[in-house]
Amino acid sequence: MTDQTTKGGPMARQAAMLCQDRRFQLYLDRRKRHKFGLSPDQLPDGTHDQQDARDWLCQACGIESRAELDHNTDAAGMFRTIRHRFNRWNAREKS
Repeated sequence: MTDQTTKGGPMARQAAMLCQDRRFQLYLDRRKRHKFGLSPDQLPDGTHDQQDARDWLCQACGIESRAELDHNTDAAGMFRTIRHRFNRWNAREKS
């Protein structure tokens, strides 16, 4: 399947909405700070934007385009895991 024939479906739309979510972008900021032991001064909240979120998600899922999520079961599984981790983090942060 080439990039020209790969069309996004529901999973690609969910991924696009997730990447636009400011809370997900904040999650990526804090995740990266924790992973690399950075301070908020070194990596402030608001660092990741929509494009950064898209790039990170594609890399984490091993894809070049979010449209592949609807056609690649391994990538779709990773996306579900990411979404689940984000939802858990988001619930903890709001409580």
